[in-house]
Amino acid sequence: MNLAAVEQIARAVLYEGYMLYPYRPSSVKNRQRWNFGVLYPQSYSQAQSGTDACWSQTECLVQAGHHCRIEVRARFLHLISRTIGRITPGMITPGRLTTPVAEHSEDAAPGVELVERLQVGEKVLQPWQEAEEREVVLSFSREELMAGATSPFAFAAAKRLEPVRDEAAAISGLIIRKNETVAGSIEVSAGQIANEILQLKIRVRNTSTFDNAEQKTRDQALHCSLLSAHVVLGVTGGEFVSMLEPPDSLQHLASRCQNIGTWPVLVGNAGEKDTLLSSPIILYDYPRIAPESTGDLFDGTEIDEILSLRIMTLTEDEKREMRESDPRARQILERTETLPPEQLMKLHGVVRSLRPLKEEAS
Repeated sequence: MNLAAVEQIARAVLYEGYMLYPYRPSSVKNRQRWNFGVLYPQSYSQAQSGTDACWSQTECLVQAGHHCRIEVRARFLHLISRTIGRITPGMITPGRLTTPVAEHSEDAAPGVELVERLQVGEKVLQPWQEAEEREVVLSFSREELMAGATSPFAFAAAKRLEPVRDEAAAISGLIIRKNETVAGSIEVSAGQIANEILQLKIRVRNTSTFDNAEQKTRDQALHCSLLSAHVVLGVTGGEFVSMLEPPDSLQHLASRCQNIGTWPVLVGNAGEKDTLLSSPIILYDYPRIAPESTGDLFDGTEIDEILSLRIMTLTEDEKREMRESDPRARQILERTETLPPEQLMKLHGVVRSLRPLKEEAS
């Protein structure tokens, strides 16, 4: 298995739509985020009459021997709410941040006022939604798959305070990062449906506690959701069957598989069948990141050249907002601004292959 190629594609899926051009919180595009692969708390899903999913399902075929093992990697983003606090004059001694402040249980500490914008020197800080990568890795024998298993997981709530210092090194504000507890389960099962053919089922479910869901908004539910949720499956002692182009002898079995909120494709080097990516966005077998691409742009529906050129046309104020909104957006800007002309030219159209046209019959 080509681990580097698999990881590259999986990360592209994980961050698809994370932040869109013009990469600024003030843009309309970025005011409602996390549109792909969101698994909401079950109570919120029920309050929305099931239109917002709380689980996804992957079904696929595996040509498996008696000693096969299946590895399941469930991956998603965990939302982190970033708020900005301004130190209230007279409440906290400038330059000092005491232990009680750091341990205070509320969103803001005593003497800290939450604000929509805080300028410290040339730096402008504003609220934003960041994300942390989460991964749950499980492994099952054939016998365990046939018996079925459910594995719960949870990631605890946390809060972190980062002091913001001015030119005199005095603390004038706080960056407050907070995440809620998210919990879920991974349900696996398999059945033998033909000689050495297993039909594998993987269901990822959000089991997070979310009280009074009928009174809550989508933005509130996202704090307890699995964002960009997808599954990477690996097999030893067997092979996955392409769900897009199964062999003729297995087409009728492949058509019985039900994939809900997912799109399973083979990944790795062409011809390898030991890894399958079940993605919330539509892909093809053996997807590839273009070698000319210089890095993530979080928007697979666009062309690198177009996005790079657009970023170069941003005003200095727009670039400042982009730079200070999100660390990943800052990386995009820094990479684009230092892009050599020869690298930019490589983005301008590439011929992957040529094939002769069929001659018309005379």
